[in-house]
Amino acid sequence: MLARVGVENIDDLFETIPASHRLDQPLDLEPPLDEPRLMQHLASLANASKGANMLSFLGAGMYQHHVPPAVDQLLQRSEFYTAYTPYQAELSQGTLQAIFEFQTIVCELFGTDVANASMYDGASGAAEAVLMARRIKRRTHVVVSEGLHPEYIETIRTYVQGLDREGTITLAPIAADGRTDWAAAKSLMTDKTAALVVGYPNFFGCVEDLDQARAVADTEGALLVTATAEPYALSVLRAPGACGADICVGEGQALAVPPQYGGPGVGLFGASQPFVRQMPGRLVGRTLDSDGYPGYVLTLSTREQHIRREKATSNICTNHGLIALAMGMRTAMLGRQGFQQAGQRCLNAAHYIRAGIEKLDGFEVPYAAPVFNELVIRSKGPDASEVLSRLAEHDIIAGLDLGRFRDEWRKDLLVAVTELHAREDLDRLLAALAS
Repeated sequence: MLARVGVENIDDLFETIPASHRLDQPLDLEPPLDEPRLMQHLASLANASKGANMLSFLGAGMYQHHVPPAVDQLLQRSEFYTAYTPYQAELSQGTLQAIFEFQTIVCELFGTDVANASMYDGASGAAEAVLMARRIKRRTHVVVSEGLHPEYIETIRTYVQGLDREGTITLAPIAADGRTDWAAAKSLMTDKTAALVVGYPNFFGCVEDLDQARAVADTEGALLVTATAEPYALSVLRAPGACGADICVGEGQALAVPPQYGGPGVGLFGASQPFVRQMPGRLVGRTLDSDGYPGYVLTLSTREQHIRREKATSNICTNHGLIALAMGMRTAMLGRQGFQQAGQRCLNAAHYIRAGIEKLDGFEVPYAAPVFNELVIRSKGPDASEVLSRLAEHDIIAGLDLGRFRDEWRKDLLVAVTELHAREDLDRLLAALAS
């Protein structure tokens, strides 16, 4: 290789670096450690980091729920950990069956007829739903609730921009109770509107009235799209498909893996049967072979690699299959009853925090709408950023500063609780806010 690039030795590769800046002796490294001592050393470094053991109330689309260690151990099996897209059915029956089970779980969560293999995340799923609605209705205008996650809204804008000059995204404002202003949303609907998109629950934690949303969408024959960033909410809420939603998308991270620097996620995507051929991504189907044994295949593949370009509905590629598998494992371990019990604990914790905040002089709960496990807390004094800074000194991450999205929200904190928060944790947050 040195001969090919025309130098005599490795030092010649660094001749552009001044000699005074080059190391002319071996690195001064400590002696090597055996594996047990190395692990102990790394653990001590991690625990010494500021914030390593902070009590967190962050949510806003990524939630900390219990994921049993068994999930992680099973994911490390080589047939799962290295699996790619199951193009060859005869070699991929295990992967295909796992995706089929994942699709079944998504259908049960959303109350839809069909679901596809995993999307990248909730945001890209929402954007793909908008593109799908545009194809189905052959319209270019979309009304999006301001209560949808701001980053979902930006992702939708990114996907839509450049498709055509007529396509527009119009935001429907939030009413005083924290939910979509349905009168305003109705006034924005036109005969060019392809879809109405709402969060369920929305970004502020408020549970939208999907009956109202369905009625508004129907005024102009538009599709209703819901986006659920917290899947545990569906343990106590009516499934969006049962409420009349045509396309239901969401984020499955909370049911699969812990939050890790904002990812990875797993997009959930379900829809009504008549729209199945306009869905993005892939669908795995189950059939019987000539001997009567079950077999799994890619029933629908809608990207350009598989079909003529003009027939493709999306170019979304490798799905987040490993995270989808983790979600399938976790939901199987939870079961229907465990899922509902965990959801009820989240709901109870949110009510406890809400009642506690209403007793504090310096804070208020600005939105009266029902919530699941997340709510907005408004400071009557310092900005939310200062509140967060002060509580961080007490090893508490009190939530998300909404001022990062809009200046008018600078007093607002978005606080999330889950089944992992004990009563003492909730009391600790309330006491810190009171102080």
